[in-house]
Amino acid sequence: MSEQWVTTRIQQKGDSKCIPWKNLKDIILAHPDTKKRVDIFALSIYSLVVFPKALGHIDEAVTDLFDRLDKRVTPVSAILAETFRSLNACQRAGEGRFVGCAQLLLAWFHNHF
Repeated sequence: MSEQWVTTRIQQKGDSKCIPWKNLKDIILAHPDTKKRVDIFALSIYSLVVFPKALGHIDEAVTDLFDRLDKRVTPVSAILAETFRSLNACQRAGEGRFVGCAQLLLAWFHNHF
């Protein structure tokens, strides 16, 4: 994904800028690199399920992660593990519920990779 590709497809949804899931699905189906397809698919699902800002859209901060995957590190399993650990800690503490956001995901990614 180039910056130009993102710029032409980005939409304002509430207080966030997002890319429609359909556009990312098209990349997943057409990208020649299988590893990148899997990474984009996993992060898209993660964004849609854990960090939903707008139904059917991926937050711009999450798409920023795609640019960082050139390190040949697949952060998806680590991000999911950290999320489940946080969810478990919230449940044990009994202090409410976990509310995810793409900015938190990006901050976590910068701190761990």
